Amino acid sequence: IDNSSAWRMDPDKKLIVPEVNADQLTADDKIIANPNCSTIQMVVALAPIHEAYGIQRLVISTYQSFTGTGMQAVKQYTLESKGFAPKAEEKAYAYPIFENCIPQCDIFLDNDYTKEEMKLVNETRKILGDSNIRVTATAVRVPVHGGHSEAVNIELRKAYEVADIKAMLAQTEGIQLLDNPSKLEYPMPYYAKDKDDVFVGRIRRDESVENGLNLWVVADNLRKGAATNAIQIAEYLIKNNLLKSTSKAVANS
Repeated sequence: IDNSSAWRMDPDKKLIVPEVNADQLTADDKIIANPNCSTIQMVVALAPIHEAYGIQRLVISTYQSFTGTGMQAVKQYTLESKGFAPKAEEKAYAYPIFENCIPQCDIFLDNDYTKEEMKLVNETRKILGDSNIRVTATAVRVPVHGGHSEAVNIELRKAYEVADIKAMLAQTEGIQLLDNPSKLEYPMPYYAKDKDDVFVGRIRRDESVENGLNLWVVADNLRKGAATNAIQIAEYLIKNNLLKSTSKAVANS
C-alpha cells in the first residue's frame, strides 16, 4: 500500500478509498495506491451523491493544514509563531505561514495549476470511475492544525432535495454529519483533529445554477487523509482473504 503519488494515476494500479471502491481489490494486486489527502476526504462524501444523482461538475476550494507539507513546514510555523524568523534552510514555504494563507500547494505546472490542484482533478475522476466529471480546484495552505477543509460546489445531473442529501450522507460509512446552522454546528478542524471520520456540513442548494449543491468537508489529513485510509485498505484485504503469502516453506534439516 503506497502512500506516495508514484502509482496513483498508473492505469494498471488501483487508487482506493475503502468506503468508495474497495470492491475493486483482488488478491492479484501487488501495489495499491493510497490517494492524496484532500481527495480522500472529498470522495467519501461525493461517492453516494454521484451514485444517486450523477455529478456533472465540481468547483473545489481547499483550506489545507500546513502539516500536510511535512516536518519542515511544522518547524517553520513553530518558529514564526514564537516570533522567530526562520533561516532559509528551515523554511518549507517562500512566504510566512503563520497568520497567512498561501495559494500554492506543491509546485506550479504548465497550465498554472499546482500539482495538488491537478491531483484533485484527476484522482477524483479515477476513484469515482467517471472521466466525464468536469473538475476545477484551488488549493490553499492555511495556518491550521487538525485537518483540511474544503468548500465543494457540485452541479448534479438530476434534480435533488437537500433533505435527501443530508439523509444519505448521515447513513454513509465514514461520515459524521454536522449540519445545524441554527445551533452554529458545522465541521471544523477543531472537531476533526485526531479522528478517523470525514465531517460534512453546510449542506445547501446552490441557487445560482440548476441542480447545484454546496458542501463543506473536513477531515484530519494525517489520519483519514493518509494513515487511516492505508490501514483501512489493509484491513479490507485481511477481512476478505485477499493477501497471498510470499514466504516459502523451509524443510527441517
